[in-house]
Amino acid sequence: MDQNLVDTNEILKTLKKELMRFMLSYKFALEEINTKIDILKQEFQYFHDYNPIEHVKSRLKSPESILRKIERKGDEFTIESIQKNIRDIAGVRITCSFISDIYAIKDMIANQKDVTLVECKDYIKNPKPNGYQSMHLIVQVPVFMSDGEQKVFVEIQIRTIAMDFWASLEHKIYYKYDKEIPAYMKKELSEAAETAAQLDRKMESIHLEMNKLKELNHDAGHIEELQILNERFRLPAQFLNLKRNTGGGKT
Repeated sequence: MDQNLVDTNEILKTLKKELMRFMLSYKFALEEINTKIDILKQEFQYFHDYNPIEHVKSRLKSPESILRKIERKGDEFTIESIQKNIRDIAGVRITCSFISDIYAIKDMIANQKDVTLVECKDYIKNPKPNGYQSMHLIVQVPVFMSDGEQKVFVEIQIRTIAMDFWASLEHKIYYKYDKEIPAYMKKELSEAAETAAQLDRKMESIHLEMNKLKELNHDAGHIEELQILNERFRLPAQFLNLKRNTGGGKT
């Protein structure tokens, strides 16, 4: 067999292995973030009887998409350059119920010990010129593989349902349209974004008022019950008296 062909095959095998390891690191980083989000969802449900997270979507950029972005940015096409300069290979989108949920979830994610907040762009307080609103985070999470620990970038977008609705339709309207958008259409889309923002603010206000009513009418009658995974457990009297008996005062 031609030695050049053998050498080429070995090079291709090595590149394929490196690319697989590279892509897997982002896949595992996504799994880490999704696990953290799932834990937050369950905690909210158990302790607050309320889930602020409506939907979660995650995706990995394809090698072709990564290559196109590297070419647009004019960066060097190496694994090291991609890891440094392309920070949205792994992406998660969290859709929330209310604006306040966005900031609460952002803080809970950013304050986790093994998550490093690298960048935060608040397009809610400072919407883009076209009206787009969302919270964009770039975080780093540790991924432990057989050859050691890697710090992997993950982009997290957090939006309300109204923000996501507007952004999704805006993308569909512009999809594959490679000419200048007419000014009147830009104006109408911007007005639609403001309408969505007004809806968010109104629903937030109603949500806060409803919470006040719930607090006034709170029923503590089920304090002796604990519900986990759709099962109800009745707490023994000894358990309820545990704090009073063991930690209430000096001995």
